[in-house]
Order: sequence, then C-alpha cells, then structure tokens
Amino acid sequence: MLDSPAVTSSASKEFKSRTGAFLATAIGVLVCLFSHLGALGLVGPDEPRYAWIARNMAATGDWVTPQLYGHPWLEKPILYYWTAAAGFLLHLPAEWAARLPSALAAFVAAITMGWLAWKHYGESETSRLNPVLLAPLVFATTVAGIGFARSAGPDMLFAASLTLAMASAATIFRRAGILFGASDPAAPQHPSDALPLALFGVALALGVLAKGPAAIVLAGGAVGAWGLATQNGRAAFRLAHPVAIIFFSLVALPWYIICAARNPDFARVFIFQQNFQRYLTPVFQHKQPFWYFIPILLLALLPWTAILHSLALDALRCWRERSWTASPGLFFACWAFFPLIFFSFSQSKLPGYILPAIPPLSLLLAVALARAVRSNSKADSRCRSWSAKWILCSIGLTLIILGAVATRSMSRFPATSQHDLHKILGYSAMIVIAGGISVAVLGLFRPRTALVWSFVTVIALVEFSGLGVLPALDPYISARPHEIFLRHDLRQDRVFTFQLPRSWNYGLAFYFRRQLPEWSPSDPDPALVLTTPKGFDEIRELGRFRGVLDQEEVGILYVPIRPAPR
Repeated sequence: MLDSPAVTSSASKEFKSRTGAFLATAIGVLVCLFSHLGALGLVGPDEPRYAWIARNMAATGDWVTPQLYGHPWLEKPILYYWTAAAGFLLHLPAEWAARLPSALAAFVAAITMGWLAWKHYGESETSRLNPVLLAPLVFATTVAGIGFARSAGPDMLFAASLTLAMASAATIFRRAGILFGASDPAAPQHPSDALPLALFGVALALGVLAKGPAAIVLAGGAVGAWGLATQNGRAAFRLAHPVAIIFFSLVALPWYIICAARNPDFARVFIFQQNFQRYLTPVFQHKQPFWYFIPILLLALLPWTAILHSLALDALRCWRERSWTASPGLFFACWAFFPLIFFSFSQSKLPGYILPAIPPLSLLLAVALARAVRSNSKADSRCRSWSAKWILCSIGLTLIILGAVATRSMSRFPATSQHDLHKILGYSAMIVIAGGISVAVLGLFRPRTALVWSFVTVIALVEFSGLGVLPALDPYISARPHEIFLRHDLRQDRVFTFQLPRSWNYGLAFYFRRQLPEWSPSDPDPALVLTTPKGFDEIRELGRFRGVLDQEEVGILYVPIRPAPR
C-alpha cells in the first residue's frame, strides 16, 4: 500500500523543484533581454537614424511615411517605427523607446522556442534539464540574443515574426499527422486548423512589415526544403490556405498600398533598390565572401557554439538510422539553415541577416544539450557521458577565451579620470574567466552543476556589463554624453562637426535634435568643432588652432576654432 504522506512529500518537492527551475529561467531570460537597455546611448549609424524616424513619427502623427530630416526614408517597412514611436508617445527614455521593441520581440521568440520544445520534445525527467526551459535560456544567452535584443532596429522584430510563423506552420503539420509531436498523438485530433492558419498569416505579415518580402522567401524556402526532404511537398501547400492568405493580406497590404499611393518612389526605392538590387548587386558596399555567414553564425551562438558538435553527431545518427524524415529536428534544421544558405548567395551581407536562424538553432542546441547531460548519469551511456563532459569543458574553455579577448581589448581604450575602463574591463574578464574555469572543472565531475553555472556566468556578465562596462564605453561610441556635455553651451549655432564618421553624425543629430552642420575652413568666425584626431591635425595645419589641446580623446575631440586673420 502506498505511503500517502511520502507520496505527498515527493509531489511537493517535485512541484517546488519545477517552480524554482521555472522562476530561475524566467529571471535569466528577463535579465539577458531587458536589463539596462539604456546603459549605452544609441550607437552606429542605424540606431540613431531609426530612432529619429520613430520619434518624428510620434511627433508629427504621420504613421504612413517614415521621414528622416524632413524627407521620406523608404529603406525599411513600417513595423519597427510604429512600435518604437509608441515608446516615444509614452515618454520613455529615448534608448528604452528605441530598443524596447527588439527586447519584447526577443522575449516572444524565447517563449515560442519553449512552447515548441514542449510540443515536440516533451518534458525531461529533471526540471533543470527540461528542453522547455533550456531552449528559451539558450536563445536569451547567445551573443545574438543579447545583442539584438538591445538593438534599435527591425532585425529582432523580423526574426520573432518568422519564429511565430514557423511555429504556426509546425502546429498545422503536427495536427495533420506529418510532423511528430511529443505531447500529441500522431493522428489529427482537431476539427479545424483555422486558428493556426490565421496566426501563420498574421505572423508572416508582421515579418513583411518588419523587413519586406524576405519573410515570404525564408518561410517558404524553409518549408519547401523540409517538404522535399520528407516527401511532404503537397502537404506544405496547406500553408497557402485561403484563411492564411486573407489574414496575411488584411495585416500586410494596407500600409504598402497607402504608402505607395502617397510616395511615387516607394516601389523603386524599397522594392527594387532595397530588395532586388541589394540582394543581386554589391551596390550598397556590403560585399563579403560566400562563406561569410559561417564564422558569423559561430560567433552569434557563443558561448554555446561547441554544442554544434553534439548536434552534428545526433544528425549523423539519425541519418544512419534513417529516422531523420520522421524527426521534428529536420523541420527546425531546415528553418535554421535556409536563411544561412539563401543569404550566402546575396551580394550584400550584414550580420543581422541570419538572425532568423538563431531561434531554431537555440532549440536544437538545447535539445542536444539536455540529452547529453541527462544521459550522463546512466551507466550504459558511456558515450553520452563523455559527450556531456566534452561539451561542458568546451563551454568553459569558450568562456575563458572570451575573457582573454576582453583583457586584450583593454589596450584599445585609454583610462580616463571619469571612467577607469581598464579596471572595469578587467573585472568583467575576471568574471568570465573564473566562470569558465569553474564550468570546465565541474564539467568533468558534475555536468549538471556545470551547466547551471555556465548560465549563471553569462547572466552575471550581462548584469555587470549593464552596470559598469556599457556606461564606461558610452562616451567612446555614443553621442549621448557629448550632447549632455554641450547641452548648455551658449552658442549652439556655432557648434559644428568636421570629418566625423557617419555614425557620429547620425548620433549627434538625434541627441541634438538637429543636424549639426559641417565646419568649413572658409568660415572666418570662431566656433567649436567636433572632430577626430585626423580632422584636428588638418585644422592645425590650416592655422585655425594653435597650442596644445588639453583634453584626452574620448570618442570625439572638442576643438575651439580661432577667428581667421583679417
């Protein structure tokens, strides 16, 4: 007879274990995707440019035509501008308004990965090794997940939209009995696929509103590749159901039609130049070798790149056993690798192009990791045991290497009286190296503990970076501190730029809320010029500055210009 108190106690412990694992995962994901979104000002040419357009949209109420400095800017569709403009309407800090759409999109993608793990891989015997929890956490702790969740741009919105679309497609195929699901019988049990078809259409439309027709190409290409590989080509056409087409059209087409009607150049600029010409020609100066995305992908998956080895072994085993056609992993693999292959043929390549591959790869890596570590305790799984140890030692070594790279990067930045950047970067390197050593050592003896510690190390690094590293880097790479410093200058009309890279010009324009004019040597009046060391040397050669510039270079040099001789 069962001991009822013992059973109750065991169930209580199991409930507490699962609740604790869920809460720990949720905290880790939230920290990695949302913490310190404003620790660093807007950087590069894209972030301040996109943020300017969104802020202008909120101010003018023109929700159709994106405008930059008073002129239509038709390079990207509207979804990012709508979502960021909502943040400006809510009076969020500029950096939060600009980056929150990406963070929310990354959170949606993480939750979707957990849901797919639940549907297709079920629950493991141990809460901490449950792919349902590991998949969101792996995604949120990758370099790509952390970085693009903090990027003011459409890339993460695009990736999340495709994630929702492909999750809907997987649901449709699972209900049809042609895609295996761990939590469902193989046979269809639902009378209608109307809801997932509608969600598929809406999600695909959001992808088109985020970055354009590439959403259709990537989703269609991935599903088509899976259909051909599994001889389910006819079933793949289920996605072209009238329900999906109607919802897609209702969501995507209105803005395209209205924007084209208001802007006669829309078809030429956006459709032809920004899509066909960008893909087929190197006109936008982003030409890279064919293999460019291979190292980019390996970097994007850090610190979990080493798990690709175990994933490849699992794929080889499925191939030998001829079980790959029935595996849901093939569907996720087609989803992951089609963007890599498609954009490798593009004549314009940027790192963000393969972001749609990161969510499904995170799911596959999480499943491979859970299988390896979970099997470690079984006596008849010696191969799996060594696989788990190899994976975790490799993750530890990866963290040590990342810490060493951070140490080496200290020489690029001089220490200043305001921010001892060497010291802060040194602390961050110590966190990563110490965590990496701990993971590598624990991986040999206690792989499960090592796995937990690897996530803790990454999360701690993200938090420390937000508290110390990013604020210290801010003046070196963002225009925000420079605008704050010059905000109360009495002669704002005499502040100029000179030979600054376009990233600085866009950033200064956003924070000053106007374009700063380029200084001309023919201007005879005194001025304050923001420039680079190279520009400063030229100003000195022109005789417009004499003496010693008593300041250390912190991103930008402030050069007071003397009046020209009369």
